[in-house]
Amino acid sequence: MTVYAISDLHLSTTTDKPMNIFGSNWEGYVEKIIEDWNQKVTDDDVVLIAGDLSWAMDLKDALIDLKQFFDLKGKKIFTRGNHDYWWKSLSKIRESFPENSFVLQNDAVKIGNVVVCGTRGWTVEGSADFTEQDKKLYLREQERLRLALKAAEKLRAEGDELIVMIHFPPFNVKRDNSLFTDLFEQYKVDKVVYGHLHGKDCKADLFVMKNGIEYYLTSCDQVKNKLTVIYEC
Repeated sequence: MTVYAISDLHLSTTTDKPMNIFGSNWEGYVEKIIEDWNQKVTDDDVVLIAGDLSWAMDLKDALIDLKQFFDLKGKKIFTRGNHDYWWKSLSKIRESFPENSFVLQNDAVKIGNVVVCGTRGWTVEGSADFTEQDKKLYLREQERLRLALKAAEKLRAEGDELIVMIHFPPFNVKRDNSLFTDLFEQYKVDKVVYGHLHGKDCKADLFVMKNGIEYYLTSCDQVKNKLTVIYEC
């Protein structure tokens, strides 16, 4: 089994939100992701998709956007991003997604010897223009992450790999510790997948090792619309 990751699909089948206005990296990007997926992924593999899935405003339209990914090989695990406005009732989302697709919201799932948990996250302290409102959301998301990690802890056996999906970067551009990274270290997380960052001026590395934890930036335009290998067993 191989675990891959990508994020920030920003699908817009049912809405007028073309991503190519943001540059050439977005020209035909969905087709490129699917082509790479078909070349790599088998039914035994897992693909993590960490938020900003669809521009749709309701679940019905989001399902139309996501169907092209539901039909691909492998098990898919989805978490919410800040632009997933259609993501409202978790129970309805889970009822609507196919059997090979898992939806995480402050909880966890185990596939083979891999435990995956996830939450949205938020802008961290030390980031540009961090406001008092951001701080409230940041503290709320810290507690949601704690719930996810507690759920993962119950599923994790000795030797299992623990991967966290969080949409927002869990640290600022200086990579200072945050409430999120403190929790990752407390719960002995192995790897963290995140997205949210875009554009040619994005000041971020695709891979960071911090205090023994591997961090992977998987925004599709940053990884040239290719799946990133996170874990192989």
